[in-house]
Amino acid sequence: MKIFFSEYQSDYTTYTFGYTAYCVKEPNDSFSTIYAKGFLPFTGEQGIQATIFYMARSLRVDLSRFESSSENRRISRKVADLNLSFTIFRKDDFNLQDTSFRKICLDYAAARFVGNEMSKKRFDYILSRETTTHIFEYSLDGKPFGYIFVCMNDSMLHYWFAFFDTELMASHSIGKWMMWSVIDWAKQQKLAYVYLGTAYHKKSLYKIRDFKGAAFFDGSHWNPDMKQLKALCKTDDQARSIDRFKEQDSFDFLI
Repeated sequence: MKIFFSEYQSDYTTYTFGYTAYCVKEPNDSFSTIYAKGFLPFTGEQGIQATIFYMARSLRVDLSRFESSSENRRISRKVADLNLSFTIFRKDDFNLQDTSFRKICLDYAAARFVGNEMSKKRFDYILSRETTTHIFEYSLDGKPFGYIFVCMNDSMLHYWFAFFDTELMASHSIGKWMMWSVIDWAKQQKLAYVYLGTAYHKKSLYKIRDFKGAAFFDGSHWNPDMKQLKALCKTDDQARSIDRFKEQDSFDFLI
């Protein structure tokens, strides 16, 4: 893989200089290696043809330590009255132009994504990417109501984008159940990890609370301290003029 850094902001008053880390997947690189280094797929610029990843505070579940929690079981019991099922397709075997599929996904994106982050152009771009390897299709009484785009190989799965009929949200925690069902399925398939995307702000707390065996990428390694991660998420909205390293009360950990 080719790793490069892009300059961001600078502040000489506090000697704070920002660089964003990216990586370019090369032909012999495995997804497992790239994700393990803290990278996630970048699709913010649709003109890029290379397979680009960005480094972020991300969350993954170590499936050797995962077991369903009481909250997972509660959510599962609540949807037990529904006849839910899912089918897994390799992307190449799925009809990406199916009008019902596209409507469910784009309607969800219009209702739930902030600032039109999922335009039709970006949606098609994501579907065209090497990092979309499989599609989970969810059905209610045999009729599709939701989809999950994943990047998957024989050792890991990245739960990337989820779309579903928002009417079901009024009565059931469908989104949480879908995420749990993928993690549970991946454990049954003896995969090693499920990656759950970024872990920033309070909106990410449900992922942190709900799944045992979680760890977050802290810039250097996978950190299992969920108490620390919760504290970080709760303060992400606070404006800061310096990086978190300079906010430390003590620097004894450097000795």
